[in-house]
Amino acid sequence: MNPSDDLTSKANRAFEFAEIQLRKLITNHPCYFPLFTKAGRWKHESESWTNWCEGFLGGMLWILARRTGDPWWHTKAEEYSRLIEHRQFDSMVHDLGFLFLPTWKVWYEVAGDKKIQSAVLTAGKTLAGRFQEKGEYLCSFVAPESLFIDIMMNVEIIFYAAQELGDQTLKDIALKHCLTTRRCLVRGDGSTAHEGIFDPNSGAFLCQSTHQGWRGDSSWARGQAWAIGGFTTAFKYTKEIRFLDTAVATANYFIERTPGEGVPPNDWDQPPPKATYESSAAAIAAGAFLDLAQQVTNPSLAQRYLDRARHTLTTLLTNDFLATGRPGWEGILLHGIYHERKGLGVDESVMWGDYFFLAALDKLLQNAASSSV
Repeated sequence: MNPSDDLTSKANRAFEFAEIQLRKLITNHPCYFPLFTKAGRWKHESESWTNWCEGFLGGMLWILARRTGDPWWHTKAEEYSRLIEHRQFDSMVHDLGFLFLPTWKVWYEVAGDKKIQSAVLTAGKTLAGRFQEKGEYLCSFVAPESLFIDIMMNVEIIFYAAQELGDQTLKDIALKHCLTTRRCLVRGDGSTAHEGIFDPNSGAFLCQSTHQGWRGDSSWARGQAWAIGGFTTAFKYTKEIRFLDTAVATANYFIERTPGEGVPPNDWDQPPPKATYESSAAAIAAGAFLDLAQQVTNPSLAQRYLDRARHTLTTLLTNDFLATGRPGWEGILLHGIYHERKGLGVDESVMWGDYFFLAALDKLLQNAASSSV
């Protein structure tokens, strides 16, 4: 069998498994938004430490609705999108992109209703309200002086709102945030820091730090994946070559530090890691590699990222990472990590890992379908 056909076949079977798992989840636990599993079962008993993942469950439902054409999935996708509608006004978090890009933006693309789009635009304007003028960055939920690499994956919602509204102020906020993140969190070797700390009075950058990596000067794998995807998206909206160069640098670092299966630990520099794998970082990176392959103009570089995405997804589709061989396991992707330091969701399924895994597979299959036409 052609390796490409084999990967396509495995991806389609993974979607069949995802349908089973997600149907069970939303039937047995309606209107819940779990973050991670505990011994393989989604944790439902209390409100989460932070509320940044509610868009990923709805996002998976939209992927299934579009792929299958089944009205049941479409109805559920709308239902789980409406459950987070009020969050468009939530000024306390930096994750509004994670909430509204996989859900309401997709819903608008399907339905074409401007009333649906308005929630996405409002969320973009709300997130822009976190902009710190002196330091020129969007602050994290932690404090006004804190900048997270994660926000690179959320800033798209501001770029999108700026584009749709013709709002130069919003575009400038998003652009300045990306430039500050590039300057302060991306290192010369292409590695990234999780957090940057600024002087709240002057806006001067003070130091790199971390919450989920090993140390402030180490390399947290999921943050690295956020950077690849975020800077690739920033380039798509701005055509600013510095962002493409940064996406390439961060992608190359990820690849060089992750030989073999293509799945990193939580932090490459931690000796030794508490868990061997952080599969959600691999899933995020796989999707980012597919996007980056379409943006670079060098054919050999594009092929490198496409090959890496396919290699990583091939690994994640094996029984070592896909939960098909784990009776009673409620997630889709094994060996994810939420917050190693806090002991939350270590070597478990995590909701964003499942989402970015399905999103990457969906991109791969769409690319294969369009190339065969």
